[in-house]
Amino acid sequence: MTLRVVVVGGGIAGLAAAHRLRTLRPTLDVIVLDQRDRPGGKLSTGTLAGGPVERGAESFLVGDPAGGPSAALRLAEEVGLASAVVHPTPARAAVALDGGLRDLPSGTLMGIPFKAPDSVPDVPSDAPLLPPGGDVTVGALVRPRRGDAVVDHYVEPLLGGVYAGRADRLSLRMALPALAAAAERAHTLTGALAEAVAASRRAPGAPVFGTIEGGMSRLVGAVAATLPDVRSGVTVRAVHRHGGGWRLTLGSTRDAETLDADGLVLAVPAAPAARLLAGVEGVEPVHLEYASVGLVALALPATKLPDLSGFLVPATEGLAVKAVTFFDRKWAHLQRPGVTVLRASVGRFGDEEQLQRTDAALVEVVRREVARLIGVDALPDELDRGVFRWGGALPQYQPHHRDRVGALREGLDAHPAIAVAGAAYDGVGIPACVTSGRTAAEAVLAKLEG
Repeated sequence: MTLRVVVVGGGIAGLAAAHRLRTLRPTLDVIVLDQRDRPGGKLSTGTLAGGPVERGAESFLVGDPAGGPSAALRLAEEVGLASAVVHPTPARAAVALDGGLRDLPSGTLMGIPFKAPDSVPDVPSDAPLLPPGGDVTVGALVRPRRGDAVVDHYVEPLLGGVYAGRADRLSLRMALPALAAAAERAHTLTGALAEAVAASRRAPGAPVFGTIEGGMSRLVGAVAATLPDVRSGVTVRAVHRHGGGWRLTLGSTRDAETLDADGLVLAVPAAPAARLLAGVEGVEPVHLEYASVGLVALALPATKLPDLSGFLVPATEGLAVKAVTFFDRKWAHLQRPGVTVLRASVGRFGDEEQLQRTDAALVEVVRREVARLIGVDALPDELDRGVFRWGGALPQYQPHHRDRVGALREGLDAHPAIAVAGAAYDGVGIPACVTSGRTAAEAVLAKLEG
């Protein structure tokens, strides 16, 4: 009898889970169900002035902490896109402070200086900074040992670029796991930073980020092409135990259908996962808050911009824009004559009213703020524009998030083959989501075969 595994959610975590299942057991009947009209989730490439533009994530880490290729790079290689991976130029990034742009400081980890400023001595504590398995916010660890200015001007903008979140709310163990692990042994932040950096095995000078030439949708399409059954526009309304497996209820209440599966991977955000798990006995879903973001892409006639890959904007500047990328400075493969492309990110956690503007108003805010920060009166009229909104895009991990995820997975272990995957559980970023999907696939397969 052919076993069937259903993956609910067609983002990169769900696609990676399905791909891993088919790689390990080609005879499995694997079905991917996605509510949206296309697979890929926040990986989506559009066009701007005749060239590609990312509507969501633009790149991924190419290495992992152990010094090997990241899960995202391995996935690209597995689906035949190794030669399509390109890396950014050496252009540096900046941070907006006091209305102008300054270089990001060197000698830092996520904006945290290795050396404490004279004004904030890094006094050794009697015990390690964190107890084993402990967790605090990033701000709680860093503010007393490096000062408010470091957190507000450098750490939070860098965290904001990844999570659109706040240093005083985000879990240290989720945002900076290597630093959290080092803090279990170190008695000073300086010592913890040194240990965290030493633990990284990335080769000096090796590229940190990569993207896919032709756009991230090309990766989505290549993974989906390896799968036998990817269905878009399908709503999963309920999940229940059925015999030795699972029964899914699909579609509207009026025209409901059922689909039976031996194994199940839920690769959807926390809220829909909690709704689907409501009927599963003994399981406590993970509840998360999310930040919404908007991306404004502008194609300008050839325009002189600062010699930067882009810049970050701290919340202390009081602006809507939180980050800007100069695409044809950062990515050589996107350069084309007569066109300059930039993309601005708007929206921080707790500041969602910035996104309540119309598209036209959001474009005007971005134009005005970017012009001010790069020191010109106004940007030239754009050749093309794109506004991409992602409601509830980025999970906000509070301290001890991993403990809550562990409790959820322990509850799922008491049931037939079922696993959760995605950014809600194991971290944002494409490699984290791919790893989460692959791990979920392996857990389901082990249960089916056990």
